[in-house]
Amino acid sequence: MNNTPIPVVFVHGLWLHSTSWQPWLELFREAGYAPVAPEWPGIPDTVAEARAVPDRYGDRGVADVTDHFAEIIRGLPAKPVLIGHSFGGLIVQQLLGRGLARAAVALDPAPAKGVLALPLSALRVASVAVRNPANRRRAVALTPAQFRYGFGNALSERESAELYEKWTIPTPGRPLFEAALANLVGTATRVDTSGPGRGPLLLTSGGRDHTVPPALVEGTARLYRKSTAVTEVIRFPDRGHSLTIDHGWREVAQASLDWLNRHGL
Repeated sequence: MNNTPIPVVFVHGLWLHSTSWQPWLELFREAGYAPVAPEWPGIPDTVAEARAVPDRYGDRGVADVTDHFAEIIRGLPAKPVLIGHSFGGLIVQQLLGRGLARAAVALDPAPAKGVLALPLSALRVASVAVRNPANRRRAVALTPAQFRYGFGNALSERESAELYEKWTIPTPGRPLFEAALANLVGTATRVDTSGPGRGPLLLTSGGRDHTVPPALVEGTARLYRKSTAVTEVIRFPDRGHSLTIDHGWREVAQASLDWLNRHGL
């Protein structure tokens, strides 16, 4: 009998550091998994270091990050479960579509190529980077007010400020340009949604999410409508984009664990 724990790879999105997954790592380890939260390529190991040297990692696109995680997965002892938030949610879908994972959880995922909705709040968040073409090749930081709008709008002002100070880092601007132009040119955000042999996929939707509003998650779900593989959506009506790091993170994490258990993982 093989008692090797199932690896779980966590992939963060824009403006958060990989260390923000620490509570999730502890919960999943207690549940019997072997969790890891690798950093995006070029980003240092701590929030402080990442804030100090954004010029070293600013020019990274979706493909760079997806290929980076694909290489990490190939070095694991077994095929993992993937859990990603925001752009990390898009990346885990790409990896699942490549057959590199046994299942994936995409938490309020950034839209894949083919999602046509353009919610105003999402455009406002993306404009932090895309309003300046020079940001395509450099890292872009959020101000506390921008974080409050994009992540912490469902929280108290105090909690939003605390999360901003604890976890935020400058982030590559290129993924936002790639997502903005996805339905006109380019394939960086394309996901293979048709493969019948892929593992189960869970999408989550935060009802108060300004960065990835429900319309974008519903659009992502529709991309999978012709697939015979399992695709499910869990909705958290009162949650914003901070749902992985705020005071209610455990509810989302437990829902993810319960879903994996239901699918025998």
